[in-house]
Amino acid sequence: MSAVNAAEGADFRGPLDVTRAATAVLDADGVVVGWGPAAQALLGYPPHEALGRPIGSFVVDRAGAYQMATHLPGAAEARRQVLHARHRDGRIIRLTTATLRLSHAGPTGPARLLAAADAEDTERWEALQSMLRGLATQSPVGLAIYDTGLRVVWTNHALYREMGTSQYAGLGPDDMIAGGQVLSPGYPPTLEETMRRVLHTGEPVIELHYRGRPPADPERDHVWSCSYYRLQAADGSTLGVCEETVDITERYLAQQRLDLLVRAGRRLGTSLDMARTAEELSAVTVPQFADTVTVDFLDAVLEGGQPTPGTAPARRMVRVWPGPAGGPAARPSGADRPSGTPADGRDPGEALPREPVDHPPDSPQARCLATGRPVLECPPDAGPGRSLLVVPLRTDGASLGVVTFTRERHPDPFGVADLPVADELVARAAVCIDNARRYTREHTAALTLQRSLLPRNLPQLSGVGLAYRYLPADSGAGVGGDWFDVIALSGSRVGLVVGDVVGHGVRAAATMGRLRTSLRVLARLDLAPDELLTRLDEVVTQEAHEQETVQAGNDDAALGVTCLYAVYDPVTGRCSMARAGHPLPAVVDPDGGTVTYPDLPAGPPLGLGGLPFEGIDLTLPEGSLIALFTDGLIQGRGRDRDSGLDALRTVLADHGRPLEELCDRAVATLLPGPAEDDAALLLVRTCRLESHQVAAWELADSPEAAARARALATGQVEAWGLDGEVAFTTELVVSELVTNAVRYAAGPIQLRLIRDRTLICEVSDSGHTSPHLRRAGSEDEGGRGLFLVAQLTQQWGTRYTPTGKTIWAEQTLPS
Repeated sequence: MSAVNAAEGADFRGPLDVTRAATAVLDADGVVVGWGPAAQALLGYPPHEALGRPIGSFVVDRAGAYQMATHLPGAAEARRQVLHARHRDGRIIRLTTATLRLSHAGPTGPARLLAAADAEDTERWEALQSMLRGLATQSPVGLAIYDTGLRVVWTNHALYREMGTSQYAGLGPDDMIAGGQVLSPGYPPTLEETMRRVLHTGEPVIELHYRGRPPADPERDHVWSCSYYRLQAADGSTLGVCEETVDITERYLAQQRLDLLVRAGRRLGTSLDMARTAEELSAVTVPQFADTVTVDFLDAVLEGGQPTPGTAPARRMVRVWPGPAGGPAARPSGADRPSGTPADGRDPGEALPREPVDHPPDSPQARCLATGRPVLECPPDAGPGRSLLVVPLRTDGASLGVVTFTRERHPDPFGVADLPVADELVARAAVCIDNARRYTREHTAALTLQRSLLPRNLPQLSGVGLAYRYLPADSGAGVGGDWFDVIALSGSRVGLVVGDVVGHGVRAAATMGRLRTSLRVLARLDLAPDELLTRLDEVVTQEAHEQETVQAGNDDAALGVTCLYAVYDPVTGRCSMARAGHPLPAVVDPDGGTVTYPDLPAGPPLGLGGLPFEGIDLTLPEGSLIALFTDGLIQGRGRDRDSGLDALRTVLADHGRPLEELCDRAVATLLPGPAEDDAALLLVRTCRLESHQVAAWELADSPEAAARARALATGQVEAWGLDGEVAFTTELVVSELVTNAVRYAAGPIQLRLIRDRTLICEVSDSGHTSPHLRRAGSEDEGGRGLFLVAQLTQQWGTRYTPTGKTIWAEQTLPS
């Protein structure tokens, strides 16, 4: 400890350390009259060989970096000189010498004292003394020495300046700083515990960061980098602990700001949702940079629009609160926040609160939005740390809103140094928010298009009960091309459709719309399901050829189409179906509740061509349940198709519940969270027409067939209790259709009347030639029958069967 104390109190102006130097006494003529043991050790000459010799006989003339001497000069006062001397063994050594005149010396007695030492040892010693002097008086590193009781016994001038007081003698390490806190992980919470560990183990501590408020600046937190090592005497005994401290406040704050920006780069923009991006900004900045964050959007921005500069009102906005609505301290943040919760303390998945706000013209938000520059406010009466920083949220020169950072519990108010950090944070958030805004605009347009192309209302049909659910994707993939449809066909039959255009975006939705329209047109031709898919496949293939010029790799392009088409006949209970690469439907037996997936050949997706489609016919008991769906319902991230089908089977097994309730249960079970892909579900419960609603007769292929048909039809209409106008129209329609069958077709003729929501007249024959409307001339005897049928009925048409064709006409009934 004495060597360290000497660094402050010793006189450093001496030429060399005389306590370690070799000494000789010279007379007035420079002859050695005294020779000490250290001189013998240095030059090798014993006293009897050195005494009486001129001192110059030991000196060697040698030119070099040092001054040359032919004799040892006399000196009136102490003076340092570097000489070359010859050792007794013949080698030349460098010496640092000093001479001192002795007082009261006689003419032949001792006149001067010569001190000499090895030059290299002297230079090292002087460098050490210079270093010690610099550490004590000039070094910017604060130094303190603690004894074994961890009390301060010495500090250098740098630490004196840092603390701003000399009243630290006898203090402990944690007594000199107000509110000190160890920042580095893995160390004890206090400096005293850290130093005691160094004292006991001897292991040094390097670069420990410590925060507190020194007496010289009690209003502001400082950060120091501290290092500690144990001090030991020559005999190994412990003397204490040395502390080295460097104020790294500015460097630490700069590193914190840099870390904040790096974190923002990693965490901002993980979703294409503006409100979630605002939440991510809050999670990054609270509580390190601010206590609360609020984001105010111009109302058009949340809808995907971009206000034109100068046209948006500067005061009316919509506030999204990633932080608490009731004030900065209303919800926990930082260390008080439970693990896994968002930055504002909400439950995960809870919607972010938002409400319209109307900022006064002189408010910081209104001024910031009007000028496009940050606004920093530190009210003088708001207390320490209370400050407000409002930064404009801008992109491409247009304003999207403002971000307000607030400090209340933070130890320091916002300052000029925080402006670049806030600007950079908000600029990064603005890019992400603008991307989300653009996505919102495109997603809204695609969703609007998609919804306009899907059926708005399902038809009211006697043959089936219907319920459906459609869930658009809730992810960055965008709107998909899933669709479903229910088509009323002739003879009270029902066409059931579900399909999926692979791909996302406006293009997939538009492709879905074209295919849905094409399928409805083909369904009106009363084609069998396998034949309809063949025709639809040709449509998709033709469209693919027309789009070959579209740039390859377009993410919005439809990559393929799957489809399932089924036709259910409530008269016979028969269901015909075929599929093109689509998931199998689920069929539930009404009696035992058994859920099966029919063995329906898959067929290739539409657009591949080259492979035929195969259909099957099922006879379903009344009350059977059919579930048609897209793959978005049964599979997704973390769930395979088989487990999805099993879950759907479990829901459908309880088939007695209302269809709407079954739809809700299926969606809740299979899609408990946000949908990763579009999902469509169509539930169909089959019904049978009562036997008294259908009447059919076989007619002979003869001219009398028309008269018999009129009589049969009139009698059945009267039996149904329909009025005379309906009977007259039915008689006329039946007469015309049967007459055409007798005249233009062959084989047996069948007449069938179906009373459903409308009255349907059907005439079947074995011919394959379809009648068509034509304009008859004034002198033509025929050609007016179908024209009358078309005028008197709601609609009419032709469908082909395996044995021929059926001409049908449908007329409305009185309410």
